[in-house]
Amino acid sequence: MTMSQNHPASVTVTEAMQSLRSGMSLFIHGAAATPTELLEALVQNPDLEGMRLFHLHLDGNIPFATVEASRRFHSTSLFTGAALRNPIAEGRADYVPVFLSDIPALFLNGRIRLDAALVQLSPPDRHGYCSLGTSVDAARAAVDTAPLVIAQINAQMPRTHGNTAVPLSRLTRLVTIDRPLPEHPSTTETAVEARIGELIADLIEDRSCLQLGIGSIPDAVARRLKNKTDLGIHTEMLSDGVVELSESGVITNRFKSIHPGRTVTSFVNGTKRLYDFIDDNPLVEFHSCDRTNDVSLIRKIDRMVAINSAIQIDLTGQICADSIGHRIYSGIGGQMDFMRGAAVSHGGRPIIAVPSTAAGGTVSRIVAELNPGAGVVTTRGHVHWVVTEYGAVNLHGCSLRERGQLLVSIAHPDFRAELQETLRGLKRFIL
Repeated sequence: MTMSQNHPASVTVTEAMQSLRSGMSLFIHGAAATPTELLEALVQNPDLEGMRLFHLHLDGNIPFATVEASRRFHSTSLFTGAALRNPIAEGRADYVPVFLSDIPALFLNGRIRLDAALVQLSPPDRHGYCSLGTSVDAARAAVDTAPLVIAQINAQMPRTHGNTAVPLSRLTRLVTIDRPLPEHPSTTETAVEARIGELIADLIEDRSCLQLGIGSIPDAVARRLKNKTDLGIHTEMLSDGVVELSESGVITNRFKSIHPGRTVTSFVNGTKRLYDFIDDNPLVEFHSCDRTNDVSLIRKIDRMVAINSAIQIDLTGQICADSIGHRIYSGIGGQMDFMRGAAVSHGGRPIIAVPSTAAGGTVSRIVAELNPGAGVVTTRGHVHWVVTEYGAVNLHGCSLRERGQLLVSIAHPDFRAELQETLRGLKRFIL
């Protein structure tokens, strides 16, 4: 890597931390781009304390999540993952419920004033530009607004296209590393997931544009789309299921009104096959999540199909997707952005897809009422299609009585009698 006098020289991770001071507010790059080496050096620096760390989902080792480290570093999740669930539950960390589309503005308008951004970038090209690699989401706004940008440049970080460029001259300090990105291989498909995948695939027409996330159900859907033609992708997140559909010609993006001919995403998480697919691929564009999740843009895409998940659904159609009772599990993310965008798209279909039970079949996900403390991510006024392995129903335009009956019909048979009894008590049961 050749540096001019306008570019910082490569330093050690310990030296990189010398630009930081106690009491600062930092942005931490997320998902596969989590800058683990910088985080480890941050926590190992005994002179730093009283620091606020803002981030979305993080991957790999998260050293500031320990009880000891949380006395010096306070984590604030804008969307959380496994490493921060216990710290949040124990009061050692915070969570901000916010639409994914609104997060960049928190940094851009100064609602959250950042002092520095810790990011992981691809190596620079011949023009001196690195890319934000696998995660643009809110990192674009953080890099553009934080006075200090400390980067680890990873030889194995894919170079991505779209609004991803970061000039070397923007970096305050940089370190160089060469290691694989964390991977999330697909799990073996269950019979329940297979059935849900089939039902959702039946709802997807040729020339539809999809929002597909990570997980077993999106993967199950993707496996059943091989007979479709001219599909498009406009999503907040990509996973491996898109690769085969793109390489086989099922995904062409030909009929998209927004970014035609291009697969559009904000970040990716998956395996090396996915990372190789996006590397220097001009037909895959990464944009900030205030663009990918902009309802005013999503609604302009005909036949937009948004597929999202839930933790619980009550008998009126309220969707809890970010918590198990009071315990924060993930975040609001982009569910509402895409559910509403797809609902007002011409020919669009917003879909909530969920197995009928949890905890090994002992708990129904369709419930009389949400658990105390459960957050309503998608309101009953926004929900349309709900799919379990027992069927697909459309709640849009239905009364409370009709919604209850439809949801009971796709609940697990072991719980239907109890749910019907609840409807009788609410005077919402039709004999």
